[in-house]
Amino acid sequence: MEYDVSTLPSLRHLRYLVTLSEELHFGRAAERCHVSQSALSKAIQELEAMLGVTLAERTKRQVIITATGQEIIARARRTLAEAEALVDLARASGEVLSGDLRLGLIPTVGPYLMPRAMPHLRQAFPALRLYLREDLTEPLIERLRDGRLDAAIVALPFDIGDLACEPLFEDGYLLACARGHPLANRDHVESHDFAGRPMMLLERGHCLQRHALSAFEAGDIGEDRSFAATSLATLVAMVEEGLGITLLPQLAIDAGIAEGHDIALVPAPSAAPRKVAMVWRRSSPRAPEFLTLAAALRRRAARPE
Repeated sequence: MEYDVSTLPSLRHLRYLVTLSEELHFGRAAERCHVSQSALSKAIQELEAMLGVTLAERTKRQVIITATGQEIIARARRTLAEAEALVDLARASGEVLSGDLRLGLIPTVGPYLMPRAMPHLRQAFPALRLYLREDLTEPLIERLRDGRLDAAIVALPFDIGDLACEPLFEDGYLLACARGHPLANRDHVESHDFAGRPMMLLERGHCLQRHALSAFEAGDIGEDRSFAATSLATLVAMVEEGLGITLLPQLAIDAGIAEGHDIALVPAPSAAPRKVAMVWRRSSPRAPEFLTLAAALRRRAARPE
C-alpha cells in the first residue's frame, strides 16, 4: 500500500512524542527539543490528527500516555533508531570515531574511568562528540535497546541478551576497613575472614552490590541490611567512621577514592573480579568504531604506575 508522504508522521513528530513520553510534561519536553511549548503541543496534536488516535491525555497537573500511545511510542523509538543508523552508516565510511556518540556508563565505572580517558580521546579523536549518560545497568540496557544510547559500559555478569559485547578489563577488589579493625593489619583477606562480619554495600539496583556478595565462592559474605549506600564515596565515609567494612573496586581505588580518608585497604586476591565490558546493538553499523573506542578505553584503564 502506498501513502501520500505529506500525510505521514515526520521524524520531528516522532521525536517530540518520544520526548514527551519521557518527561510527561510539555514544558520540559519542549525545552529538551529546543522549541516552544506551544510548538511542541501543536506538533503532538498534528500527529494525533494524522494517526486518528489520542496519544496523550492532558490535565492541568499531568500528562498521561494512552495505551495506544505507548505502543506507538515503542515503534517510534525503533523508527528513530533506524533513522539514526542510516546516518551512522554513512559516517562509518568516513572518519573513524567522529560525530555524536551517546555512551552509557554505570556509576561505579564512569566517574573513575572517564576522567582518565577523556583527554586521550579528545586528542586521538578530535571529531568525536561524546555524550555520557550515567545510570544503573538495567536502565542503560533499556536505553540502548530502544536507541536512546549508542553503546554502554557495564559490569558482568549481567544478562545482556543478544547485545554485542567487547570485554574491557577485569576489576578486582580490596577490603576497606577502619584502621582499628581486626582485619586492618592483614597482608590479605580470604573468604572465611568475612564470616560474622556483615558487609556494607551499595543499595539494590547497583550491579556492584550483587558482584560483591558473590565475589567469594564460599559465600561467606553477609550484607549489612541496616545500611545501603547510594555511592562508593558514601561507603568510604562510613568505613572511615568505623561503622563497618566494604569491598572497593580496584578501578575506584586507582582513581583516588580513598585518598584523604583514614582507612585501611587490604588485598583480597581470591575475590572474583567483576568484568567491565562495552555493549551495543548487533544491528548497529558502528561496531568497528565501538571496537576502536573499547581498545582506547582498555589502555586508559590500565593501572597507573
